[in-house]
Amino acid sequence: MPKQPSPYGFRFDNSYAQLPEDLFTRQNPTPVTAPANVVFNENLAAELELDGAALRNEGLALFSGNEIPAGADPIAQAYAGHQFGHLTMLGDGRAVLLGEQVLANGSRFDVQLKGSGQTVYSRRGDGRAALGPMLREYVVSEAMHALGIPTTRSLAVVTTGEPVFREQALPGAVLTRIAASHIRVGTFVYAHQYGMAYQKPALIKRLADYTIARHYPAANDRENPYLNFLEQVADKQAALVAKWMAVGFIHGVMNTDNMALSGETIDYGPCAFLDEFAADKVFSSIDRQGRYAYQNQPAIAQWNLARLAECLLPLIDRDTPKAAEKAQSLLATFSEKFAAYWLEAMRGKLGLFNAETEDQALVATLLKAMQDRGADFTNTFQDLSGAPAVPADWLAQWKARLTRQPQPANEVERLMRRHNPAVIPRNHRLEEVIRAAGEHGDYSPLRKLNAVLTRPYESPPEFAEYKTGPTPAQRVDATFCGT
Repeated sequence: MPKQPSPYGFRFDNSYAQLPEDLFTRQNPTPVTAPANVVFNENLAAELELDGAALRNEGLALFSGNEIPAGADPIAQAYAGHQFGHLTMLGDGRAVLLGEQVLANGSRFDVQLKGSGQTVYSRRGDGRAALGPMLREYVVSEAMHALGIPTTRSLAVVTTGEPVFREQALPGAVLTRIAASHIRVGTFVYAHQYGMAYQKPALIKRLADYTIARHYPAANDRENPYLNFLEQVADKQAALVAKWMAVGFIHGVMNTDNMALSGETIDYGPCAFLDEFAADKVFSSIDRQGRYAYQNQPAIAQWNLARLAECLLPLIDRDTPKAAEKAQSLLATFSEKFAAYWLEAMRGKLGLFNAETEDQALVATLLKAMQDRGADFTNTFQDLSGAPAVPADWLAQWKARLTRQPQPANEVERLMRRHNPAVIPRNHRLEEVIRAAGEHGDYSPLRKLNAVLTRPYESPPEFAEYKTGPTPAQRVDATFCGT
């Protein structure tokens, strides 16, 4: 049960820390010398039932790792990752999970400090984070939340007063990340591999039972809880990736350690949003083969789920061939599930309330025209009738299609507004924020961009400058993970 509230309103429970210690290491954050506030998320604090005023004024020591809040039991979690397809045993090399904030309704959220110092999983890393990548995660994760896409969120960013050294010396920072949990596909891969190596076959069952209880309790009522668990995880991932692609989002590093089983988007390293539409677009500077390109994201999600299924086979059926057959049969439906979610999202973007068999071809034709003409993804959907990239014959087909549904034009317009953001966190705007903060200590661009991105489906005149794509001089074609 959660302990009594701390002065900040935290009601920590530490259920993950009650699992076998093979899955984590107790680890306090490393104190920093001169922390300073950068940004604090008052709205999220309220949703977490925290004392926002107290945290804003007195929470600096907590957000920097200099103070452990009452009831916390800090740990670094172990996990593995198929990084660009190659298995590596990993863990929280620069993060510490303080515990789980439990709300009055019983829901719980992980509170993690990212950039909080070295752990046993740091692998020669310094355990720290630079300010730029932490600001990117804060801005993009909160923008994704405003877009209605499941995501981890950001409560605060503070600077440490200490430099971190990458290609150059950069200001250090700590981000406070909030998540439904940090259980990943890679957590299961770690438990599976560790259990085999150290003759601990029960470890994967403990983790699976915990994850089901925390995120998918209805699976326990099914004939095969572990197979149903896999099915529910797959369904959430299909829906999530469809939502990404409907707003032109490229995750950039879909390793198995970056797929959260809660169905949230996690890890905003080299992520980016499309400006002009290109199905094979890659931004990540380390993705040289295009493994995680925009168009590849559904297939990679399915590949990652297959790695999860491999870990669950002993639980799905004691007969390994039968277990494999059941898992393969289930995952074979992933492409169809994704396609259904994606087409549903695209129908919303086109103002279509009903379904016709030709809808997929209608969408495909539009996307091809956009790619051929280098059209801006977001702005084209904002103004289909006036977008220069939309061919006249396609426009005629679309308008004819709209007549084959009963909803009037004003309802069509409302549906399109709900599915087509006017503003997204464009790469050049993020770079402006990062440069102003890192080079000049100027956080006014950050505050202004955050304020705009909390209202992504609105288009008042003052948002106009945030709707335009980059000039040639502003273009950002490579993003970095910041590790």
